[in-house]
Amino acid sequence: MKVIIESGATKSDWRILDSCGTQVRQFHKAGTNVSTMQLGTVQKTLSDAIQEEGLADAAGIYLYTAGVVTGEIRDALTSTIRGCAPEADIDIQNDLMGAARGVCGHQSGIVAIMGTGSNTCFFDGTTVSQKVYSGGYVIGDDGSGAALGKLFLADFIKGLVPEEVASEFASHFDSSYAAIVEGVYRSASPSGYLGSIAPFLLERYGNPYVKELVDRNFRAFIERSLVKYDIDRYPVGIVGGFGWAGRDILAPLFAESGIRVSRFIKAPVEGLCEYHR
Repeated sequence: MKVIIESGATKSDWRILDSCGTQVRQFHKAGTNVSTMQLGTVQKTLSDAIQEEGLADAAGIYLYTAGVVTGEIRDALTSTIRGCAPEADIDIQNDLMGAARGVCGHQSGIVAIMGTGSNTCFFDGTTVSQKVYSGGYVIGDDGSGAALGKLFLADFIKGLVPEEVASEFASHFDSSYAAIVEGVYRSASPSGYLGSIAPFLLERYGNPYVKELVDRNFRAFIERSLVKYDIDRYPVGIVGGFGWAGRDILAPLFAESGIRVSRFIKAPVEGLCEYHR
């Protein structure tokens, strides 16, 4: 039995494969992110889940979570899992490696993470390297759902959004200036708040204003991040819910820039199950 865990800060996706590589179970648990959570909290979350789900006899446990940036963190998490599943092969990687393995498998390629946030890397089939850093939703994240939401709200509060789009937005969201400021500057997850607007905009891509905004966001990702990699030699694999939702829009924009797309996947865990088979 192999256990694959792909975890964000909000929830973790657990997939159980039998000895033949067939998925036999799937469930969600509390999320983990070593960057924003106490290490002890992450360790308890993992150990509780392994014990609750009866996974002590697993042959392999493979964890992908944000914040695994030092050997000390990896060793601490490995020790926790080892205490619950003593015979398991254990591999702990950060979320960037999870995206790379998920979308590229064992092949070389350029990885484009396009979710609430965005990121890029090159994967040689074994290791990842970065030529461009994300910067997060404040100074980066071009091409992401949060970046699109930020572009829209910057226009909305200035009265630059066409009336038909502005009125529809107001019917779906609290569009008061106070609510927008609260969401951007005081909510528990500002990037999540910004990203929550992205589906509304993608659904209205036929509107000329929205089309220009969405295309500008995606082109910024291409021009400021992806072209820094060897796009003439390697294809780009796109992973993330926002990229998946916008795949019909992205494909021609990528082709326009000479970028070959290898595949779109909605979540890394889909490809990670293939990788660990």
